[in-house]
Amino acid sequence: MRLPDDFDPVDRGERARNFFLEGFNCCQSVLLAFADVLEENGLSDAGTLKILGSGFGGGFARMREVCGSFSACTMMAGFIRPAVSPGIEERKANYALVQEMAEDFRERCGGSIVCRELLGLQGHGPEGPQPSVRTPEFYRKRPCGEIIRNAAVIAAEKMKDAAR
Repeated sequence: MRLPDDFDPVDRGERARNFFLEGFNCCQSVLLAFADVLEENGLSDAGTLKILGSGFGGGFARMREVCGSFSACTMMAGFIRPAVSPGIEERKANYALVQEMAEDFRERCGGSIVCRELLGLQGHGPEGPQPSVRTPEFYRKRPCGEIIRNAAVIAAEKMKDAAR
């Protein structure tokens, strides 16, 4: 894995948060914060990441299940510790990384990886497919920007550790 010389987890977190503020969903925002790194390593480009992450917003298409930004962390774990063969050892290493990321995410983001719990929507079921309109009020009342920033920082920290 090749990382830019100036690779900084805090910067990656801010990039992710800014993509969210531009209107991308949680998963897309985190993935896009790493588009240059993934492309440099021959894996993807920004357009592909937008496509791959498009259904993960709102906890899987507004069903408020696993947070989209944590879903992006899981995807990034495949880059950091890929499991590309059918053997058990690669999957074990990948799963261990995802579990580490989940623990970090819970510690930094309010104790859960579930969208509805992070947003305080317990007892609410899936919402319709219509995305929320992104207004200043939307951004003020949602913790998503900070959660997305934290998710990208976690992924970047794990990338940096793996590149050492």
